[in-house]
Amino acid sequence: MNQYVTGAVIKELREKNRMTQLQLAEKLGVSDKSVSKWENSRGLPDITLLEPIAEAFRISVTELISGNTIHNANVSANMLRSKFYVCPVCGNVIHSMGEAAIHCHGIQLVPLEAEATDERHMAFIERVEDEYYVRIDHSMTKEHYISFMAAASSDDMQMVKLYPEGSAEARFKIRGVRRIFFFCNRDGLFSIDPVKGIDDRESGYNDTRERRELEKTADMLFGKDLEDDNEEMV
Repeated sequence: MNQYVTGAVIKELREKNRMTQLQLAEKLGVSDKSVSKWENSRGLPDITLLEPIAEAFRISVTELISGNTIHNANVSANMLRSKFYVCPVCGNVIHSMGEAAIHCHGIQLVPLEAEATDERHMAFIERVEDEYYVRIDHSMTKEHYISFMAAASSDDMQMVKLYPEGSAEARFKIRGVRRIFFFCNRDGLFSIDPVKGIDDRESGYNDTRERRELEKTADMLFGKDLEDDNEEMV
């Protein structure tokens, strides 16, 4: 860790837990003067006290050091409240059901905020029996690609890791899926309602209906020509 617990953090946590300096000192086996020195930036607690301090405030050592206490309101473990974290150094993808203090390669990661899909990140979704087939209209080069796709329901999360020079597509069991997520390594996290994604095949992508009409017309014309040729041969 390249950080250390600060006196300001200790004071904030102590007051939040409605403790006096003396009460905290007694829990840690130190004097209240020591706690006062920490809070007034005239000293730092010994490293052996980090775990006891964290226990006194009912948080993790990571939270204590980072200065970010986690208030996880996700008591129902609803996957739709999930958070995604991606390391900018190694590309590691981490999923959490709520807020978390997560570090990778010495960097504290922040949760990604999902944006609605746009014209540069179109999601084509089809329902095939009991699955959603999802294809992202996106390049998959080594420099610019879709890193992962995920499908969230209230009690389940399905994730598929994707790789450069591969296909930007995945299949997910429908079973209550209410949100599809995908991550572009340059533009961030996007999400879409799978049902809306299917509906938008007609309204959102302008050439869909026109293309189908042209294909239908072509089948009729070429089919008739083929029948005429067969009759002439007979």
